Formats: sequence, C-alpha cells, structure tokens
Amino acid sequence: MPDRETLAAALARIADPTGGGDVVATGRAAGLVAKADGSAGLVLSLDGLDVRTAERLHAAVDRAVRAAGASAVTIATTAERGAAPALRPAVVPGVRTILAVASGKGGVGKSTVAVNLAVALARQGFAVGLLDADIYGPSVPTLLGLRGRGQVADKRLVPAEAFGIRALSMGMMTDPGKAVIWRGPMASAAMTQMVEQGDWGLLDILVVDLPPGTGDIQLTLAQKLKPTGAVIVSTPQDLALVDARRAIAMFAEVDVPVVGVIENMANFVCPSCGDDIDIFGHGGARGAAATAGVAFLGDIPLDLGLRLASDRGTPPAAGEGRSATMFRGIADQVATALAL
Repeated sequence: MPDRETLAAALARIADPTGGGDVVATGRAAGLVAKADGSAGLVLSLDGLDVRTAERLHAAVDRAVRAAGASAVTIATTAERGAAPALRPAVVPGVRTILAVASGKGGVGKSTVAVNLAVALARQGFAVGLLDADIYGPSVPTLLGLRGRGQVADKRLVPAEAFGIRALSMGMMTDPGKAVIWRGPMASAAMTQMVEQGDWGLLDILVVDLPPGTGDIQLTLAQKLKPTGAVIVSTPQDLALVDARRAIAMFAEVDVPVVGVIENMANFVCPSCGDDIDIFGHGGARGAAATAGVAFLGDIPLDLGLRLASDRGTPPAAGEGRSATMFRGIADQVATALAL
C-alpha cells in the first residue's frame, strides 16, 4: 500500500501544461490522500486548459498514481474560471479514446485498414496504440513487420513499437503457424487482458482491430471497454454489405456510436493501364452508410502496391502516394468525429 509521499513523488514527475514546474509544485494537483484500502484521491485543477489538454493531464495523473501502487484513484476536477472541461471517463488508465474497427465478415481487409488508420493518426501527432483483438487470425505483426515474441516487464505486456504506434497482438504471444483453439469466453478474456495489462503509456487513442462477426469478443469490448466509437469496413459487394449492416446494428444495440463506414477494395487499379475496374462493384458501402444514417469515410482501391507493401510489413500510410493520401483523409474524419 503506497503512502502519500510515494504518490506525491510520482505526481511530481508530471509537468504542469501551462509551465511553472510540476503539477505538485504549481498546486494543480492538491489534496492528495492515500487511503487505508490502498486507493488514493486528489483534486486536479483544470484551470486554463482546453478539453484535449485536460484529458491528457487527467490520464497522466491517473496512470502515475496507479503505477505508484494505488489500487484505485478518485480525481475531483475543478476550474477557477468557469466550469471545468467535461472529460470523457477513461475505462483504461492512460487511454483517452478507444476506437473499434470491425466488419461483419472476414476477408474484407479490415486489419489492413486498422493498421493504416492507426499509422495515419500517429502521423498527425496523436499518441496511438493498436490492439490486434483478432485472436484466431492475428495479422497485425505481419502488417507491421514485427518479428519475435512479446515482452513482459513488471507483470505487464510491453507493446512493440513500429511506425509511430504501439501494438499488441496474440500473434506476438504464440508460435507462428500454431492455431489458437479457444472457446469464445477464453478469447474474450485474452482480449481484455491485453487491453488492461498492456503497458500502453499515455494514449490519445487505442485502435482495436476486432475479429469479423458479431460474437463474444465484440460484445465484451462493447460492454466492458466502452469504446468511444466504431468504424465498419466492407467491400462493395452485396454479400459483404449484408454482414456490414449487421455489424452496424450490433453497435447500435450496445450504444457504441458508429463513426462511419469504409469501402475497401472499391475498385481494381490496373497495373498496366492504370484504369479502375470495379471487380466487386462500387458504391455499395456508401449506400449502406446512407441507409443506416452514418458517415461514409471513403473508399480504398484494390491496389497491387498496397498489397505488396502490406505483405512486406510497411504500411502505405507511413509513406506517400495515393493510398497514404486516402488513409490520411479517413484519419482526419475519424479524429474530428472523436474530438481527438
């Protein structure tokens, strides 16, 4: 059980966003109490801070006190001039926002979209984490070019860092080529453990690449981790759109706002002539989004360069070109919708 001095020392390592020293020295963090049950409480002044800065500071204080040994933290916020900014409650300490990337069926390129969306958000200056929650078919390590097993430090899972993001995947915990044969509750527990026991640091957003469908893992994420929003990925063909509509309906039932729909493999870019060929049709996801009353975030072509780059573990969003521009445009819309 940590004492007050230990907790104060942890807080003293956090700089006051407006300058003048650390949050203890400036009085921004005050009234610190170490309780007999191992929990802690304090008063945090948000005077002069915008919402984004206030949320980041709140997350940093919460994480620091917990890392110092507190079992739980109660933070009362105040502001001297006017009302304190309305902060979103952080379900995972240190993580401001959780975004689910989902699809109704497999094979629509959801993981490729999730990885490139995360990288595009990081290029905009956000602190981004990526959780590969596709327990049975983890592909994030391949898409990010990650090799080797995951690391554990102080009983916490250490995310790998690549292309400006921090990533965790079941593919980092198991032998390559070995099948994960678990029932739904076990897979859901593994996903939750990676979120809650991951040493994510301070994140503006944690992007969660969900498995396809509307099963146990999706419901566990929605009910326990309470994501701020969800993005649905689909191809334009009717077969995929039927399942995409089901995914939209599922998130509506569990009160998770759908940020928008992305149409992947919208057309094929011929490598010889450069013409667009609508192999799977075109515009179906846009129509599904309009019918559901949610935003259409953009379409991504079935591009040979994108596929080759993904197989090499170099996300196109990390570079330049047509695909990078499209992913940046989608990331802009997501950041705006989530008020990052």
